[in-house]
Amino acid sequence: MRRAGLTTLAVVALALTTLPVAAATFDEAAALYQDKDYKAAYAIASGLANDGDARAEAMLGAMFQYGKGVDADLGQSIDWYTAAAKQGHVPAMFALSTIYLDGSKGHFDRAKAIEWSQKAADANYVPAMHNLGLIYAGGAGGEPDWPMAAHWFTKAAKKGFADAQYNLGILYAEGKGIEKNQVKAAEWYLRAALQGLSDAALDYGVMVFRGEGVQKNEEIGAKWLLVAARRGNPVAQNRVARLLAAGRGLPANPVEAMKWNLLASRAGRKDPELDAMLAKLDPAQRAEAETRAAAFTPEESKAN
Repeated sequence: MRRAGLTTLAVVALALTTLPVAAATFDEAAALYQDKDYKAAYAIASGLANDGDARAEAMLGAMFQYGKGVDADLGQSIDWYTAAAKQGHVPAMFALSTIYLDGSKGHFDRAKAIEWSQKAADANYVPAMHNLGLIYAGGAGGEPDWPMAAHWFTKAAKKGFADAQYNLGILYAEGKGIEKNQVKAAEWYLRAALQGLSDAALDYGVMVFRGEGVQKNEEIGAKWLLVAARRGNPVAQNRVARLLAAGRGLPANPVEAMKWNLLASRAGRKDPELDAMLAKLDPAQRAEAETRAAAFTPEESKAN
């Protein structure tokens, strides 16, 4: 499964600064937080939090979790997030769920992760829906409950969450928790690929190239593989290198083939057979391929 939506700092900070606020003092704290003047933000937010302001409580939760303006203290972070969550602050609920999912700090609690994810999801918080899908897919150490995973991935996918669309595509492709359907798998892969997920572009490109769930078209399939390769996906880079070397779906181009092979190999996707095929290039071609590989910068995804 693609584990996304688990990073809380940006999510909570964004929610803190975009929610309507009535008190000017909290506006000031939020502005200082955005400007990364965390000590000044803390000076204001701590007073508000002690008076029971849920937004300020959530802000302190984030500050103690990540050591922004204060020493990192996950225990205090949990206390402040819990105070905010009990007042209905949805991003704080989500933050709590992610802390309880992450066992690296000794606070792993699958039941609490589900509880707070469920509350946030019930409040229509889409990342929490996706997290529930991950949990029920076995992402929190329990036995997978594939029908429940499919349920929550579907809810998040229908609301446009790219990672959930991709994971739902995987479930359709493998028939886990939902009836196997290659057409629907391709549909959800495409939706996620259009939002910038390289894994989705890779899998959709393979399906089109092979004619699985969609009409076979090697040229279109190869173009989707190239999209994934340009986004830095090493598996796609390897596939593109092979297609360029063979002239399938893309015009034969040994220098470009070597460039992509170098990038894939350096990312851990080694291919001795392709290395042997490209070893016949002359020194000038190899130098050009090295130059192109060195100049490569992955395209950024805008998904979620």
